[in-house]
Amino acid sequence: MPTINQLLKAHRKKKAYVTKTPILRVRPQIKGTCIKVYTRAPKKPNSAVRKVAKVRLWTGKSIETYIPGEGHALQQHSVVLVRGGRVPDLPGVKYHLIRGKFDFPGLKDRNKRRSLYATKKHKKSK
Repeated sequence: MPTINQLLKAHRKKKAYVTKTPILRVRPQIKGTCIKVYTRAPKKPNSAVRKVAKVRLWTGKSIETYIPGEGHALQQHSVVLVRGGRVPDLPGVKYHLIRGKFDFPGLKDRNKRRSLYATKKHKKSK
């Protein structure tokens, strides 16, 4: 612990905040184009086939993003919107794609958590 004289000479320094989504910087989302759409296997205790896309952002940088939901029609040159949010069992995947924007359509037949998947509310039949 520093003495009062030491604190008078040199003040305490604030710790620098390290962002978990460095590509976004201060933006909430960013637009990009798919370079490659493929699948990956998750880390050790889990087993599945996770859908992933490599996206070139409008800033010129390229990142790996997760494709949420069941099924998609993404292919090379599809324009997408990227948000932050890591996938815990895929190392290096720190971003998600947003459904229902640009060339990435929303899901049909979904009743719960619809806003994440750009699904309209079902009209009740009489």
